[in-house]
Amino acid sequence: MNAIGLTAFGVGFWAFLAIASVAGIVADYKKRQLELEPLRAAIERGAQLDPAIIEKLMTRETKDHSVNPMDLKIGGIITATSGIGVGIASFLVSPWMPQAHYPLLALGVVAVFVATGLLLAARAVQRNARVSIE
Repeated sequence: MNAIGLTAFGVGFWAFLAIASVAGIVADYKKRQLELEPLRAAIERGAQLDPAIIEKLMTRETKDHSVNPMDLKIGGIITATSGIGVGIASFLVSPWMPQAHYPLLALGVVAVFVATGLLLAARAVQRNARVSIE
């Protein structure tokens, strides 16, 4: 019975990832379609279009995706405290489920390592932003 549960979890996980990916692609397509709708309507009405306007509508808007170091710090703090909490929970759960102690403890340690990575990334982004300003 345990194998069926794990299989169902795995199938559900991969189905979620597939659905989320397809939904992102469809959303991007719909957004682009809405961006080009005014141009299409103007062409159908036979309106004179300025080449600058056509160029502006046809080119994709490039956004500056700079990472805010504060977001990384907040994520690192939340992840670190979650990892510590899971580690403490492993000791609290171990009297009732001794087989769960080490996996939960390992999960807590992994979360703390991820948090450390986020905090180091925040420091690097902040340092890089200072260097590029100067």
